[in-house]
Amino acid sequence: MSKFLIVGLGNIGNEYANTRHNIGFDVVHAFAMKHGGIFKESRLAYTAEVKWKGKIFVCVCPTTYMNLSGRAFKYWLDKEKVPLENTLTIVDDLALPIEKLRIRSAGTHAGHNGLRDIQAILGTDAYPKLRFGIGNQFPKGMQADFVLSKWKPTEIETIKAKINACVDIIESFASIGVERTMSQYNQMSF
Repeated sequence: MSKFLIVGLGNIGNEYANTRHNIGFDVVHAFAMKHGGIFKESRLAYTAEVKWKGKIFVCVCPTTYMNLSGRAFKYWLDKEKVPLENTLTIVDDLALPIEKLRIRSAGTHAGHNGLRDIQAILGTDAYPKLRFGIGNQFPKGMQADFVLSKWKPTEIETIKAKINACVDIIESFASIGVERTMSQYNQMSF
């Protein structure tokens, strides 16, 4: 039975719930919920295990805060003995418009502190990532406030559609691989 590590990046605490920066948590929760997974507090993370079509998914939402996500990622990677290519990290991305998603088999942190920490701890950027476009409509110097802001009412329908698509992408990634999943989803707009 193949095993996958699905890591959603975000910050713990009610003040961060439903913010742009926590979309990784939201996607992983949606995936686990669809497949009957129940999160529990574990070491360095909230985790849920899901079985689907002969595969095991270890779903991880680190409790280390965004900028220190690498410790939790590495701990669960080693504990569950998952090959790096069977991991998928879901993260918010300012460089992508709100109507876009992008899955890649590798790639730099692109200035994202959560990815930067994972890359530093792993010593490589060669692990799959699913980037969730959050747009970049903020005044100069207000990036932190923007990523920690809640979705606008006019964005909610798009965000829900993209979360559902991300659940499909996780299933596709585990079923047909990252390359075929990339060609199927990277050009979509929501």
